[in-house]
Amino acid sequence: MFQIEHFLIQILLNFFSRDQINLFLRDPQHTAVIVGALIAVSGALLGTFLLLRGMSLTSDAISHTVLLGIVVAFIVMTSVLGMEPDLSSGWLIIGAAAAGVATVVLTEALYRSGLVKQDAALGLAFPLLFAIAVILVSRFVDNVHLDEDAVMVGEIGVAWANTNSHCLANCESVVITEDDPRAEVTRQCVNCRELGISPRDEGSEFRETCSNCGVYSPGQAWQAGLLQSQPILIFWPKSITVMAVMALLTLLFVVLFYKELKISTFDAALAQALGFRPGWLNYGLMVMVSLVAVGAFDAVGSILVIAFFIIPPAAAYLLTDRLPVMLALSALIGAAGAFFGYDLARGSLFGVFQIGDGIALLNRLFGLGWNERWDSSISASMVLMIFLFFLLAWIFSPKYGLVSTLLRRNRQKRRFSEQVVLGHIYNHRGGEAESDELTVATLHRHFRWSAVEMRRVLSRLRTAHLVQIQGEVVQLTPRGETRIHEFRERNLA
Repeated sequence: MFQIEHFLIQILLNFFSRDQINLFLRDPQHTAVIVGALIAVSGALLGTFLLLRGMSLTSDAISHTVLLGIVVAFIVMTSVLGMEPDLSSGWLIIGAAAAGVATVVLTEALYRSGLVKQDAALGLAFPLLFAIAVILVSRFVDNVHLDEDAVMVGEIGVAWANTNSHCLANCESVVITEDDPRAEVTRQCVNCRELGISPRDEGSEFRETCSNCGVYSPGQAWQAGLLQSQPILIFWPKSITVMAVMALLTLLFVVLFYKELKISTFDAALAQALGFRPGWLNYGLMVMVSLVAVGAFDAVGSILVIAFFIIPPAAAYLLTDRLPVMLALSALIGAAGAFFGYDLARGSLFGVFQIGDGIALLNRLFGLGWNERWDSSISASMVLMIFLFFLLAWIFSPKYGLVSTLLRRNRQKRRFSEQVVLGHIYNHRGGEAESDELTVATLHRHFRWSAVEMRRVLSRLRTAHLVQIQGEVVQLTPRGETRIHEFRERNLA
């Protein structure tokens, strides 16, 4: 990862100065939005195929069970291998991927036993693995940043502070040993704790230790006052690199296996016949979901990451029927949610409406006494904004939205009413009961409608020149007769 960061920095230095890069990346909002957008894009691309396969809740299961892989890998790193705790370590990614695959394998095993349905098998597998993970977290890693709160919502707001420093000039490391003139020697009691005595007791034994010995990076050496010239450093947030790699891997996976994913998603039998191995593609998709989930773990936690997999594709699904457009829209919706979500966490909706002002207005109107200061979780606010975009798509989608559906149903209801009236007029014209059946004043009774409703239908039919009224009797126009004949031919064909 360090080499990747250095490569990116060298590219950016061709366009921006060191100070500009540092100023931009040290802004919590910039880093949070970049990380959130990368998570959203990665999750949306994979979540689109999960949604179309009817496997959206699989992302829920994997986002929970990757915690088990992370915890086991973390324990192995720190307790077995003696490594320093590092939540961006590749070991955690390997453990998470293994846990994701284990979830799918266990679910498939339970389902193929024939004793439970697939949704029940999923509901059995991931609570078990997640419960084991939570127990391990509370028992073995409760003294580090990997705690229950981090598991739930992550810490995307402080992603800017977890950085690698890249030195560009005056890159001198400093090594201080015990015989170095700069070494600071202190005395430490070696038996005080064991014997429960004070260092001032006669029986206390001491040894000399060097309190500042070790290897200092250029930045650490400058802060400790060990260098004459200040090193030129660029601080790069680790989360950006992790999620950039995950986003790139996701994009490559979707591009390279687009045809196979598309066919196996819509027709698994055809994919099998063509030799595409849909089972292996399914496992590959689950591995990618696991990798993105663990990459996003430190930023948005194992719970909220589910929304990045499900909500953007669900919103895009309402806006288009074409898979390429759906992939692009879902990624765009997710990124926009991350962008506006940061402002929402600080109390600003789209930079126009201040939530604090709205709360103050409610307090004045209803005497509620609510706290007017708005400061909420950044990752949760990003999810809320993504859901707001879904809500807008659900309401205003041109084809599948609530408004268009209501308008379409209303049009269908109106056309049905009009067609029924036209059919009634056609069937009773010229008959003995024409004066009774087709009189304007009594026509509504034959349909058990209200007189107002009948007047509306007749008004629309007259406006369309389908009927005319002569002597209080409703009659078909030539255009109305043509409409009836077309309807009969269409339905009798």
